[in-house]
Amino acid sequence: MKNDRKRIYGITVICAVMVIAIAFTIHYLVFDGGSDKKIKAGFVYVGDTSTGYTNNFFRVQNAIEKSYDGRVETIPKFNVPDEKVEGALEELVEEGCDLIFTTSYGYGEKTKEFAKEHPQIQFCQATCGNANEDPCLSNYHTFMGNIYQGRYISGAVAGLKLKELIEDGKITVEQAKAGYVGAYPYAEVISGYTAFFLGIRSVVPEATMTVKYTNTWGDYHLEKECTRELIEEGCVIISQHSDTAGPAVACEETDPSQVVYYISYNESMADVAPTTYLTGSKINWEPYMMQAVEAVLSDKEIEKCVKGNINGKDAGAGFEYDWVQMLDINEFAAARGTKERVDELVREFQQNKIEVFQGEYTGVNPDDPSDVIDLREAYKENATSSAPTFHYILKDVITIE
Repeated sequence: MKNDRKRIYGITVICAVMVIAIAFTIHYLVFDGGSDKKIKAGFVYVGDTSTGYTNNFFRVQNAIEKSYDGRVETIPKFNVPDEKVEGALEELVEEGCDLIFTTSYGYGEKTKEFAKEHPQIQFCQATCGNANEDPCLSNYHTFMGNIYQGRYISGAVAGLKLKELIEDGKITVEQAKAGYVGAYPYAEVISGYTAFFLGIRSVVPEATMTVKYTNTWGDYHLEKECTRELIEEGCVIISQHSDTAGPAVACEETDPSQVVYYISYNESMADVAPTTYLTGSKINWEPYMMQAVEAVLSDKEIEKCVKGNINGKDAGAGFEYDWVQMLDINEFAAARGTKERVDELVREFQQNKIEVFQGEYTGVNPDDPSDVIDLREAYKENATSSAPTFHYILKDVITIE
């Protein structure tokens, strides 16, 4: 009888252990998504690591590999022109990628076509706003930081420097002129330089600005030449939405007797332009990209794993989620009180206290002169799309050359 009881007890214990083991396995597979899952992630870049824009993405690619320690294999494709993205995408599909990040606005149309053809792969397109357009695909996503916030603060830094130069008698109010090197007349570029200009005007209301387009993202010599021309035209502050160090070098090479200062984008230029660089801003791509990788590893919907402003298959955010960051301030060149003002403006953006696209301005659509906007009523940038949508040229105060 004792042996029977022992046998029954033993069977009971074994069954209990088995039930616990099965329950643990189910929980592990269903809720944890299988922590040993491995994926391949592809990255398509319009440039290479010599440019700040691409290098910011590449840093995240390396961080992903390091963070997931063998669970994520990354495959980059560098220097892919917009018109040749199809070939790079085909290669990544053939190499078995589970997730593909594309990083140039001009990739958007082809990337979405590939997403439709390959529903088993997740495609995440930066700086493009077509995820919610028909057809809306479950595996095609767009994302971007609200960079107009950083542009505006950079403009305020430029404005503080102009104000200091005026007060010190180095320039007159009439000479408070900015120059801007833009790649293309896209809404992204127009929105950026408008926010930058309005930041300047928040400090120096009399300031004006001239914009030169290069119609390319990465031509060092052309960007440098455009900058020199702007300086010769009397621009005291230079900034850019293009990918090379050409503008920074041009500012630093200017004769010291001529007043000029520089605001960067994507990366600090303190080493390149130590006497003229003031500050800059950039999009921090890491929060979204890390969270997208985690979602794919966990077999979860990307938008449910991303901390940001979600609108359908599109995600964006600003300073409040660290998607936008200010670069270092050059204390040697920046105006007095710059750091304090930058910190204050960042806090105000985090608290949603600043309206950037607002004031006594009239904007004209460069593609349709009959399309005019009155900014006495604020324009809400990034309200429905992570990609910028403001595409109006401010009359009488911004000149396009």
